[in-house]
Amino acid sequence: MNHILVIGGTGTVGRQVVSRLAATGVQVRALARNPGAARLPSRVDVVCGDLTLPETLDSCLDGIDTVFLVWTAPAAAVASALERIAKHARRIVFLSAPIKTAHPLFQQPNPLKALFEQIERLIETSGLQWTFLRPGMFAANALSWWAPQIRAGDVVRWPYLAAPTAPIDERDIAAVAVRALCEDGHAGAEYVLTGPQSSTQFEQLSTIGRVIGRSLRIEEISPDEARRELLRIGPLVAVNMLLDAWAAAIGQPAHVTSTVADITGAPARAFDDWVTDHSVEFRA
Repeated sequence: MNHILVIGGTGTVGRQVVSRLAATGVQVRALARNPGAARLPSRVDVVCGDLTLPETLDSCLDGIDTVFLVWTAPAAAVASALERIAKHARRIVFLSAPIKTAHPLFQQPNPLKALFEQIERLIETSGLQWTFLRPGMFAANALSWWAPQIRAGDVVRWPYLAAPTAPIDERDIAAVAVRALCEDGHAGAEYVLTGPQSSTQFEQLSTIGRVIGRSLRIEEISPDEARRELLRIGPLVAVNMLLDAWAAAIGQPAHVTSTVADITGAPARAFDDWVTDHSVEFRA
């Protein structure tokens, strides 16, 4: 029987992966630094471990065949953690990014790209069977980017409203991940995952307003204003990374793939479906 360890199981995608695996009856274990706060399904074996403390990983990996990895630790911990994983498991599915996709949205310099490249190189030479998932912009970003402003009032201030993306539902990423974790035939695959359609950030905000029944006033702000106002969504390096990506994407459709449908047999969920399912989180 396939025994699966999910590393990063309390995050946006990892939580969905754990829940789907648990629902299928697969034996699933989730690594957490604080198991008592994980809030995962009761049939999941939640174990205490820390990527920055490789000696804590051996017991977590005992009896494990396959690992789903979301990297959440500093780069300095990568080599030791992957060495431990390779000693126990035979297969790994890594949540990466579209770092090889030629679309300018994904090709702006950023520190995460170098980290993902390092992790992928080490995985490729580890002897593990591997699959890389490369999702584009997450639909769930709307919760940290826009929901606070929408809950506070009817005005949303945002840069590069004309920049198009193809937001992907975290449940669709998880559905592909579960196939790669549980089925043969995915070794060496690099799956670029997107939502089903290109839409501008203005259109996405308008969709949220329509779904929740609010008339939002959407105001464009300059990159300099964004650097001052958007530090709540992350450090300045992350804000600059997003600003550069959106600026480069202006004037062309987002990169859209059919990979979710190809792998799962079901079409990727549209952004308005995602908003409908999360509408309560946009309400005051």
